[in-house]
Amino acid sequence: MPLRAAWIVALSAGLCGTTAMSGERPVVVELFTSQGCSSCPPADELLETLGSDADVIPLALHVDYWDYIGWKDSFAQARFTKRQKAYAKAAGRHTIYTPQMVVNGTEDVVGTRPKDVAALIAEHRAVETPVALDVSRSSDMLTVRVSTETPVGPSVIYLVRYEPDATVRVRRGENAGRTLDYTHIVTDWDMIGRWDGQSAFSESQPMEGDAPAVVLVQEDGYGPILSAARLR
Repeated sequence: MPLRAAWIVALSAGLCGTTAMSGERPVVVELFTSQGCSSCPPADELLETLGSDADVIPLALHVDYWDYIGWKDSFAQARFTKRQKAYAKAAGRHTIYTPQMVVNGTEDVVGTRPKDVAALIAEHRAVETPVALDVSRSSDMLTVRVSTETPVGPSVIYLVRYEPDATVRVRRGENAGRTLDYTHIVTDWDMIGRWDGQSAFSESQPMEGDAPAVVLVQEDGYGPILSAARLR
């Protein structure tokens, strides 16, 4: 069965019996991938399919540790490799791999397993969050407000910018000769504030350009993503 069709079947099965709740948050799926990884294209395709779900925020973080085999990933950034290593350390692991999907900052799965991905998304979709996140944009100013009725741990607030899609002709390495499509390509990942997890937080800052944006509230130490919002 093609991966796209497998995802649709898996998602339908995974969501059976669930109900929408007012405290739900979008499910953030981070894919650690590389243009130089021959196992990654199916996961890149799956990430594109995830983008059709309004309750899922897919983000592709291209890592740089495949560059040594002959093809430099044009989207890769060392800080994305650092983020993946930090997740591994938080989970008590000593190795990293591609394609890896991390769901809401807490659980990971091989990115070519649509049934497992769908099950994790369904599980996280059903969990309420005490954190309210309001994101708005006026002209070139972004305003972020965070609050909670139930205290949570100290957290970091991130602003993520991404490129919706791109096509790359890979000339060397494991994918040599292939033309590959990529989506939700993260270009910037910046901390815009720290929140104590208790009192209300409000921050405004310039935001230039038309690239889509995502705001994440994540517990310190690469813990769970407590809330997320997307500006297209």
